[in-house]
Amino acid sequence: MAIQYKSRREIGKMHIAGAHVAEILLILRDAVRPGITTGELNAIAEAELARRGGISCFKNYVIKRSDPPFPAVICTSVNDEVVHGIPGKRALKEGDIVSLDFGATFDGWVGDSGLTVPVGEISASARHLLAVTEKARELGIAQAVVGNRVQDIGAAVQAYVEAQGCSIVRHYTGHGVGKQMHEDPLIPNYVDPQMDNPRLQPGMVFAIEPMVNAGRADTRVLKDKWTVVTADHSLSAYFEHTVAVTEQGPEIMTLP
Repeated sequence: MAIQYKSRREIGKMHIAGAHVAEILLILRDAVRPGITTGELNAIAEAELARRGGISCFKNYVIKRSDPPFPAVICTSVNDEVVHGIPGKRALKEGDIVSLDFGATFDGWVGDSGLTVPVGEISASARHLLAVTEKARELGIAQAVVGNRVQDIGAAVQAYVEAQGCSIVRHYTGHGVGKQMHEDPLIPNYVDPQMDNPRLQPGMVFAIEPMVNAGRADTRVLKDKWTVVTADHSLSAYFEHTVAVTEQGPEIMTLP
């Protein structure tokens, strides 16, 4: 798939989709508390999505035909779960952290965003991880300017995260966003000389989403074929925005 460049009109439509996604994520963030289940958070998102007339990008999504489709409209990844956690009966506890990943289509265009939320009071080390990951996303976004290259984003993210004593997950990356949730190019959160490194041009739109572990970078996938966890059981955090490259600088699409 070639990179799909968006017109100003199309970027405007993506801002609308992104705003819906951002507003639903804020509703979910405010609902997070000790005792609520991840399934209840999914139900909130599903009802709000239906009320707004959006279509889930996640529910029934399939990576491999031999694997089960994703069963929910959000991913809820708790503590050592990196991404793609499946909502269910798990009740959140004081001191947990939960990553909420949400993507939806409105009027044919995708918004994709996410954040990690503390459940009540969390440890100093967990607060540090969340702060580092959110700051890394902002540093990556700052590199999304005309004339830079894709891996300038990853270089900024990686340098900051590793300087803070954390590690960057390697097996999962950001990606182009448009009429499809996953488009070209891949947006790694690290430098990889083997990956494509296109120059950034106006009209490129992609998700910047650092996935940061408090311990080692290694991950594994659970038997459900979806949930990714840290191999050493260390905490993991994630923050994501959809961003457009414009002549005026990066535009964040997933703001309320």
